[in-house]
Amino acid sequence: MKRFYRSASDRIIGGVCGGIGEYLNIDPLIVRIVFAVLFFGYGTGLLVYLLVWILAPKG
Repeated sequence: MKRFYRSASDRIIGGVCGGIGEYLNIDPLIVRIVFAVLFFGYGTGLLVYLLVWILAPKG
């Protein structure tokens, strides 16, 4: 079974986008762009990022 972890190797701040990219098998840059759009467009990107950073285990 595949589990989600924050990335220890592909990280800029907390490894959240790198971990999501590894889990979904996509480029982490796409995940970072989605978080930026959520942050600037709706204001929820930072909150979601922080929650995942706190709740997800480091891989």
